[in-house]
Amino acid sequence: MYKISKNLLPGIIVLTPSRHEDERGYFSEIWNKRDFKDMGLDVDFVQENHSLSIHSGTVRGLHFQAPPFAQAKLVRCGKGKILDVAVDIRFGSSTYGQWLIEELTFENGKQIYIPEGFLHGFITLEPNSEIIYKCTNFYNKSSEGCVRFNDPDLKIAWGNKTDDYVISTKDRDAVLFKDFQSPFTF
Repeated sequence: MYKISKNLLPGIIVLTPSRHEDERGYFSEIWNKRDFKDMGLDVDFVQENHSLSIHSGTVRGLHFQAPPFAQAKLVRCGKGKILDVAVDIRFGSSTYGQWLIEELTFENGKQIYIPEGFLHGFITLEPNSEIIYKCTNFYNKSSEGCVRFNDPDLKIAWGNKTDDYVISTKDRDAVLFKDFQSPFTF
C-alpha cells in the first residue's frame, strides 16, 4: 500500500510506500505493477538507474529525453537526502514552466512518479546521497536534453546554496528556458 499525494502539476504523484517494521528492521514494497495500474499508472519500467553523489550540493539536471525515447520515472532516495525537482515542459499545458520540489530521504521513504513531458533534476542535501529511479524507456543519447538548473525565469528554490554547487559542465552550460523548444505538447 501507498500513501498517495497528488500535486498541483497534473501527472506528478508523490507516493510513500508502507513500511512493515519489526525487530529486524523493515520491509517495504516500493513498486507493484498491479497497484500502479489501480492508481491509473499503467507503466512498464524497462530500466533502473542508481546514482551516487559524493558531495552535498551536487546538482544533476534539469534533464529530459525527447520522444520517441521520452521517459516517465519513479524516483526515490536510497541513502541520504535530496530535493527532487520536476518542471512541466508540455507546451500548451496550463502548468507549463511550473515546477514542484519534494524532499526525498531514506528515512521518509517518499517516491515521486514523474510522467513524460517533465524536466527532472535534484540537489543533494547530504554527502553520499544515492538516488534510485526506474524509467519507462531506455536511455538514448541523441534524445537527451537539458535546461539550466538555475534558470532565472524558472526561479527554482534549490535551497540555501549560492555559487558552490557541484555540477557538470553540460548541466552548467545548458540552454535557458526562454530559448528552449519543447518536444512535448499537451
